[in-house]
Amino acid sequence: MLFVELLGFLILILVAAEVFVNALEHLGEKLNISEGVTGSVFAAVGTAMPETLVPLLAIFAGGTSAHVNEEIGVGAILGAPLMLSTLSLFLMSAAVFGARGFKGELTPERSGLTRDLDFFLVAFSLSLLALFVPHDGGWARALIAFAMVLIYFFYVLLTLKASAQLVADGHATEAEEPMLLNRLGLPKHITMILLQLALGLGLLVLGAKGFISGVEAAAPILGVSALMLSLMIVPVATELPEKVNSILWIRKRKDTLAFGNITGAMVFQGTLLPAIGVLLTPWVPQKEVLVGVVITLAAALWLRLMLRKGLRVWHLAVNGLLYATYLVIALT
Repeated sequence: MLFVELLGFLILILVAAEVFVNALEHLGEKLNISEGVTGSVFAAVGTAMPETLVPLLAIFAGGTSAHVNEEIGVGAILGAPLMLSTLSLFLMSAAVFGARGFKGELTPERSGLTRDLDFFLVAFSLSLLALFVPHDGGWARALIAFAMVLIYFFYVLLTLKASAQLVADGHATEAEEPMLLNRLGLPKHITMILLQLALGLGLLVLGAKGFISGVEAAAPILGVSALMLSLMIVPVATELPEKVNSILWIRKRKDTLAFGNITGAMVFQGTLLPAIGVLLTPWVPQKEVLVGVVITLAAALWLRLMLRKGLRVWHLAVNGLLYATYLVIALT
């Protein structure tokens, strides 16, 4: 019965994320912003919302065990960037392997992707540094957390600044699906867009809260720690289905949206949430955590280096291999 409840809460989270993202696409179109902003900021934040709420609720409003709450929080925080930089990118390459071939070109808008990866590498490197800062070194941890938050807001400002030129160059956002509330006969108005955003967010909170309780109960039954369960299950179950958007976009040769949806989420997940983890959890270099952070950075650095040469389909297959490497190390 417990696992049926977990499945039910996951389905609720995914439905809520679809409601939320659908409204975000129409908001991007309404505001006349570029695909890069919609992908890297709006869609990325929207599809990352389930992972965002799971650690936040675990840390601030979890169950009675503070230790388990911290493990769920840390696992969800670090698991999402790991999955995004490895498994999600690999699945994108697999989706176009037949059409483009092993050496086929991938053509995202390079300036935006470069910006995403550079910001992520800097911010997530601070997460690695913070693992070795003693928990009683409050001022040092606070400084690192502040720097990570500042990095994200600076990133958003630069991304928005680049939007106007990208729109002029033909990269404006166009919502492909009608807004869900419009299908119920309600008018397409900014008020309705915001109402749908609020509805999606409310359902996400409800689903995430129930999922946290389920993870706390399931971990001892499965014989694994709440940390490991969160690292492996939370990001794959809650965010990976939403990254189907990237697969659909790349199959339609909308490479900018496809990559932006993933790398933008990486920046969001690699700055604001780790900052909370650094401040409010033990944040120590135990094996599962340290290996996950290192492999995540390696995957992002590999993509950044290959972007300079020109991205090919096979480059993303290496990211998938890095994810398999993490599983082997963490589970042995």
